[in-house]
Amino acid sequence: MIRTPPTTPSRNLRRDVYAAGAAALLVAASVLAGRHIEDTSRTLFVDWPPLLASWGPHLGPGTPAAVLVAVATVAHGPVLAARLPWRALLPAAWGTAMVWILSLALVDGWHRGIARRLTTRHEYLRVIDRFDDIPAALRGFTGHILLDSPDNWPAHVAGHPPAATLTFVLLDRIGLRGGGWAGTWCVVVGATACVAVLVAIRALADEALARRAAPFLVLAPAAVWMGTSADAYFAAVAAWAVAFSALAVTRRSPGWAGASGLLLGLACYLSYGLTLVSLITAAALVLGRRGLRERPVLPAALLAGLAVVPTLFTLAGFDWWEAYRLLVTRYGQGAGGIRPYGYWVWANLACAVLSTGLATAAGLRRAAAVLVRHREARGTAPHATHGPQPPGCPRPPRGVGPRADLRLACLVCAALAALLVADLSGMSKAETERIWLPFALWLLPACAFLTRPRLWLTAQALLALLVNHLLLTGW
Repeated sequence: MIRTPPTTPSRNLRRDVYAAGAAALLVAASVLAGRHIEDTSRTLFVDWPPLLASWGPHLGPGTPAAVLVAVATVAHGPVLAARLPWRALLPAAWGTAMVWILSLALVDGWHRGIARRLTTRHEYLRVIDRFDDIPAALRGFTGHILLDSPDNWPAHVAGHPPAATLTFVLLDRIGLRGGGWAGTWCVVVGATACVAVLVAIRALADEALARRAAPFLVLAPAAVWMGTSADAYFAAVAAWAVAFSALAVTRRSPGWAGASGLLLGLACYLSYGLTLVSLITAAALVLGRRGLRERPVLPAALLAGLAVVPTLFTLAGFDWWEAYRLLVTRYGQGAGGIRPYGYWVWANLACAVLSTGLATAAGLRRAAAVLVRHREARGTAPHATHGPQPPGCPRPPRGVGPRADLRLACLVCAALAALLVADLSGMSKAETERIWLPFALWLLPACAFLTRPRLWLTAQALLALLVNHLLLTGW
């Protein structure tokens, strides 16, 4: 048998650059095509396609902090991620991610960047006073979804199950009133999503890959839309649901399984689209299937937890399926019924590039190469750990355990599949830089496969800083 010679590191780097370049061309094409469509027919309903944003170069009070965090993370992030004790790495990642999100939000100032975001006419805080009687509001929730219904809900309230609005109602009830507290909640909770992803990677793949992914999760361009979008909060709930499922199957713990099910059920009542997180959860369960075989009680515990939130809302009078049916109608009544599917079905992917960065495009190329390598290895040497090296397929990063790279690649691909299903559904036309945060965060770990992390982290930071300082984003 003739073995294919391994691909040189320089050739792999070139291919990474080609992948990043293709992603950049996709963004450029979406900008040019979107600008033409908006100038001629004005059917996109965004000022700077494909993003919901407008051109407005500016600086703000958060600019120095954002630049400082970016420089420090690029310079020291990879080394600290490799050397810090695991228990210290997790809070460090959370804290740094939180400062990165806050500093980017404060580029627009406290009022516009944080306090006002969740109080605009489409947002949840506009209807707090209509939930004085929570049981009555839940029973009558579906009656206000359609545009022609009396006292119809604002767009975001109608577009989500009531757990989203109830979160801010409960914050108001305990004295954390107004947009400032609501925005702070979304930033603080949303920043924990990177910790959840790290926990899941360590449990399902290995610690070395989690450590390599950590700086990319912290310095994600998605931070532009995590401060202070409610979708950052949704993304964190969904991420912890997956992380708990990973802990459940690797530690054979019914408690973690029940917690995963509970959060997965909550996620589905925060956003209809988060039902697709079940694909990522399923991937985690498959990757830990040995734990399922050894503890058959785990699926039952997960399902028991999953039933809690739907049961409570159903008993309170809210019908999830009826609400979703009405939402589909409402979506067609508004801009969603006018925005052209033929443009957004691919321009949405350009939004994903802008929220995950060019490094993620290169990382996804490497993840695909990992899958090819293992398929080739399985076909030629079923019992080999890595097998012969097909052209273009890099070896696993140094320090990565056997088959850990394959496990991470599978987890990333599950997230990509969820994102593509959301895209093809036609229920995510535009604004996906925000809506797809729960899926985008799971693409970022593909950057763990990259060599020269400082180079790619620099690209990530520059993208986030440029978007936040050149555009006035809608979220």
